[in-house]
Amino acid sequence: MSTPQLVVHHDKELMAQAAAARLITKIVDAQASRGSASVVLTGGRNGNGVLAALAAAPARDAIDWSRLDLWWGDERFLPEGDPDRNVTQAREALLDSVPLDPERVHAMPASDGPYGSDVDAAAAAYAEELARAAGPENHGGVPTFDVLMLGVGPDTHVASLFPELPAVRETERTVVGVHGAPKPPPTRVTLTLPAIRSAREVWLLAAGEDKAQAAAIALSGAGEVQAPAAGAHGRSRTLWLLDTAAASALPRTLYPPATP
Repeated sequence: MSTPQLVVHHDKELMAQAAAARLITKIVDAQASRGSASVVLTGGRNGNGVLAALAAAPARDAIDWSRLDLWWGDERFLPEGDPDRNVTQAREALLDSVPLDPERVHAMPASDGPYGSDVDAAAAAYAEELARAAGPENHGGVPTFDVLMLGVGPDTHVASLFPELPAVRETERTVVGVHGAPKPPPTRVTLTLPAIRSAREVWLLAAGEDKAQAAAIALSGAGEVQAPAAGAHGRSRTLWLLDTAAASALPRTLYPPATP
């Protein structure tokens, strides 16, 4: 388990731009060393902000988009094309403007897809897709993602792992259906903590005053069942990317004064 590292930026726009620059570098490096790269996207205002910043970055052309696999950490179980689905928002922010291989864009199933309204069957199918993409060198039935991004909710939830709910307690399955989420819509599909922890790097994004207490709780040694963000770790690196508002409740001892 990697010790969390913190980088605090002046505002959410700078945070998004810096995260996009970091992501470009990671993808290019992975493609240079292994031939392809694998990234897990997150939704929400911060996740979409990073994608929009990436779309606007001239350096995006350094990426070989045809050799990039995209996955999602969670999805709202809604019909295909619904504006609230993470994949719909990601397409608008970035995906429709870059030459991705459609076969390597691994969207989570929609509620009007082949599994109908059965969210648990949809989750099991996504777990099978992850397992098929995993190689013998990977761990836990999922590919070793180069970067897995997570937005942090005001209640410390990440992906659709909410405090105290069954999904955050899952220790075996890599993907589960979520019923009765406290944030609408109540039905979702999510990666579990075992799947999240398979990533080389996990990046947690938090911007805004409404995320300050969540960041403080997650970084203070809280338990993962009570504060799911506390249980999100990368195998080689765990990186918290915050703006000054989200970092405002943290003790300064957690990050150096020179943090950009």
